[in-house]
Amino acid sequence: MKISRSWWMLVGATASGLLAGYVALVYVSEEPAPLEAATPSRTIVVAARDLPAGAMVRREDIEMLDWPGSAIPEGIAMEAGEVVGRGLIVEVRKNEPLLAWKLAMKEAGGGLSITIPEGMRAVSVEVDEVVGVAGFVLPGTRVDVLATVMPGTDRTQTTTRIILQNVRALAADQRYQQEIEGEPQYVTVVTLLVTPTEAEALTLAATEGRIQLALRNTLDGEEVETRGRRINSLLAGPARSPARASAAARPANPEQVIESYEGGQRTLLKFGRGGGR
Repeated sequence: MKISRSWWMLVGATASGLLAGYVALVYVSEEPAPLEAATPSRTIVVAARDLPAGAMVRREDIEMLDWPGSAIPEGIAMEAGEVVGRGLIVEVRKNEPLLAWKLAMKEAGGGLSITIPEGMRAVSVEVDEVVGVAGFVLPGTRVDVLATVMPGTDRTQTTTRIILQNVRALAADQRYQQEIEGEPQYVTVVTLLVTPTEAEALTLAATEGRIQLALRNTLDGEEVETRGRRINSLLAGPARSPARASAAARPANPEQVIESYEGGQRTLLKFGRGGGR
């Protein structure tokens, strides 16, 4: 008996289908390979509340939190004893991990002194509501310092000039913690972070003259060059260019005269300075 070619093709297709089904069944029925064991979490130290720079960390200021995975930030504290009794160099927000670089050494204590970078100085000056920019000079803000000095007894020589630029305020009103609401506060003392040379200029200006603080944008670090201003420069009035002086010398609406004759009679017509005849 002769078997047709189409029959063999049908048999082959059926066998292929059965084989594919068998392979799929075996694949599905196999036990899944166990996943790699998850890395156990580790306990780290975080802030239990917002903490200002200079504050001494107490046990009630911190919490222990589970940190999943193996990617642990370098220098992170994992035990309460590593941070309790140490001062904060920078402010820390609630639930923020406590890293080694944010903390001073235990023997350094707390307060404003630990927040002063090496080579810098903190100088406090007395201010009133006007000098303190209506209470908007708060820790972390940036200011320029203007000094007004009268050399000798001649008041016309009184000069105001910017002596310090882009100076950071460390403290205001003898309080180091900034209000969370950001409301302006009336201040009587402002402490500025300056270099030793700037400390000399600031102290001299506050002693021999009067200082004024100019609040500036925290992101604006550009310094400007000024020559200062004297009283006589304010009273002299604005300088005029030659073009303005020439225009001021001419009448705004000069008079014009037109001469006419009619029947031998002479007539003069005048226009201007009134807008008509």
